[in-house]
Amino acid sequence: MLEELLIEHCSPTLGKLKTASLFNCSFSSETELEGNLAKWNDELNTKGVSLFLLRKCKGRALIYVYRPSMLMEDLKKKGVSEFLAQYGYRDVSPLLCIKRLKERFLNSPEFPHEIGLFLGYPLEDVKGFIENSGQNSKFSGLWKVYGNEYETISRFVKFKKCKEIYKRLFENRIRSVTQLTVAV
Repeated sequence: MLEELLIEHCSPTLGKLKTASLFNCSFSSETELEGNLAKWNDELNTKGVSLFLLRKCKGRALIYVYRPSMLMEDLKKKGVSEFLAQYGYRDVSPLLCIKRLKERFLNSPEFPHEIGLFLGYPLEDVKGFIENSGQNSKFSGLWKVYGNEYETISRFVKFKKCKEIYKRLFENRIRSVTQLTVAV
């Protein structure tokens, strides 16, 4: 089942077009969940992709699928470390930031909207969403766009095409998830 979710929600990340993706899944036991995460990390880490459990609650898990090398580059972009510092991120190393994000999910009364930066969204879109409470965007697609709408729409088109191709190849048993994952 995790295979279908990876294809459905993470194709652009597997295809190295997007830093990260996020999805919810059901699980019947924590042992099963941990086993599935370990299996997929074993499969995909060699290709530069990692899975991280952000939150679990009432038989549901929020899984973060990311490319550490791309996240590192995103976290180094101008203004990102200063922005994240407002939310208690003291270090911009990917793993420490992800651990802080997990803490924010567990301990913050509000949803941590800075997660957009962890998904490869532009800083101005993340800031715009927070400052406008999700209103007044120029365009709404995979995320709400407050900055360069034309560049972002072009990215959305690439992501959609990637997902379509990956779904077709996977559903027709032409390629497995591992085979579809672009190596570093």
